[in-house]
Amino acid sequence: MMMLLVVVVASALAPSDVVVMMNGLPGKMGIEVADACARRGMSLAEVALTGKEESAPIEVASTTVKLVEAGTPEAEEAMASVVASCDELGKTLVAIDYTVPEAAVPNAELYARHGVSFVMGTTGGDRAALERSVLDGHHCAVIAPNMAKQIVALQAAIDYAATEFPGAFKGYKLDVIESHQSTKLDTSGTAKAIVSALVSLVDEAPDAAAATDAIAAISRVRDAPTQLEGAGGRLQRVPETALSGHAYHTYGLTSADDSVRFELRHNVNGRRVYAEGTADAALFLARRLAQRQEETPAAGKKKRLFDMIDVLKSGELA
Repeated sequence: MMMLLVVVVASALAPSDVVVMMNGLPGKMGIEVADACARRGMSLAEVALTGKEESAPIEVASTTVKLVEAGTPEAEEAMASVVASCDELGKTLVAIDYTVPEAAVPNAELYARHGVSFVMGTTGGDRAALERSVLDGHHCAVIAPNMAKQIVALQAAIDYAATEFPGAFKGYKLDVIESHQSTKLDTSGTAKAIVSALVSLVDEAPDAAAATDAIAAISRVRDAPTQLEGAGGRLQRVPETALSGHAYHTYGLTSADDSVRFELRHNVNGRRVYAEGTADAALFLARRLAQRQEETPAAGKKKRLFDMIDVLKSGELA
């Protein structure tokens, strides 16, 4: 008698099982990310954290989202309500944060209090405090200064070169200029990270102040006339249609006698590339959470703090 053996294999968490709390609406980046998550099949929570100046509900990704001021008792209640709703429906909740630098740490502490895992796209906050909020909690997070996976892959290549070939550009002068929309208040986190690696290519044993000084020397462009004309040739000219949302970076390495110059540029118009990477990060995080629920507890601590390199290595990209 032949017996049929049926093997049931647990499938990966479906995007439809993921609910995203899109904090930072009605900001342009928040809207772009909400749309990207919807395109991937994830749904939006019907409430989101916002700043003091916003209060009216917003229609985004076919969902009416109530906006609640962050840092208020109402925000605590809203977070608890979203958590309870997802638990009842058997959905996996992930918060995505594109608020403002001063709200990043308080929001991260809110997520910790409610055990909500999050993707932090807000830059300019206290990175050490953000990481502590996760490591001292029981949830997970993807924290990265840049969610564009292509730029992150490029950054990883530069990090590799800095590690494997320190001092390869010894004696060269480093100059960096970055241009973003006028509403971006801080220096680009991506520029800071890439500069930190380039410093090691210029000096095989840089002292602690070298990276700090190089970051402080980054030229930051936020005015439209300079962006439109290309900052005197230091940047590619920004199209007028992209003034409200772009990221143009030029990293230059020039020999001491000015006879040799290398340039690395990455120019982004619009926000979609960051939004798509953020959606990847949210789904990556949700699937890690689902995995943890299925796994038998093992000795030792499991990784809970991730970056976009982890997302890239996972292969779970759109």
